[in-house]
Amino acid sequence: MIDIALFDEHKLVLESLSGMLSGVSDFRVVLVCSDRNVLAEKLKSMQVHVLILNMHDISVRNLNLIVQLNFSNTKLKILVTSVIDSEEIVLKTIKAGAKGFLGKDSDRNNLVEAIYTLRNGHDYYSASITHLLLNRYISSLKSDGLNQRAETESLSSRQIEILKLWGESYTNQEIADRFFISVRTVESHKNHIMQKLNLKSTVDMIKFAIKNNIIEI
Repeated sequence: MIDIALFDEHKLVLESLSGMLSGVSDFRVVLVCSDRNVLAEKLKSMQVHVLILNMHDISVRNLNLIVQLNFSNTKLKILVTSVIDSEEIVLKTIKAGAKGFLGKDSDRNNLVEAIYTLRNGHDYYSASITHLLLNRYISSLKSDGLNQRAETESLSSRQIEILKLWGESYTNQEIADRFFISVRTVESHKNHIMQKLNLKSTVDMIKFAIKNNIIEI
């Protein structure tokens, strides 16, 4: 079971999040909280794998909350959800210690996938956030004139195909339909790719694919 905590200052949002996750058999919502002080205190004595922080503003106060919770709960994975998804804001939450960020384009499937990904030890960003981070990365490649080539021999031909399609914005379901496999198998392939290449996030996967000409920019 994946034990999940939810935080939002609006109780209606908490009820909605809890309802979305209640139908997933692997998930167990163990804490629903609307007070940051209560949240910090409760997490001291509870085992929580993933904390979902829904933030209506990315203030210094909220960033400090992420830093504080990371410091006191080193195994906790923090997933931020917010409609505010500028590049500057996303980078600040990552620097504070968040392991994932879901922007306003995200739906329930993204939320479920993000929780599984964080529990497996990898970072997760929704499509709009990935696009922001990749644009920053591509700009740095062009300005620095870098064209590194990493080893791809450790990947199977199927893994390279999946990496290429995923880098071209195919969803897990679309990839699964293309190869007549399950969505869970697609996710397993992605996890194996990250493990083989020692990557921490899906953004890193796309960076690898760009560097090695698996996908074009």
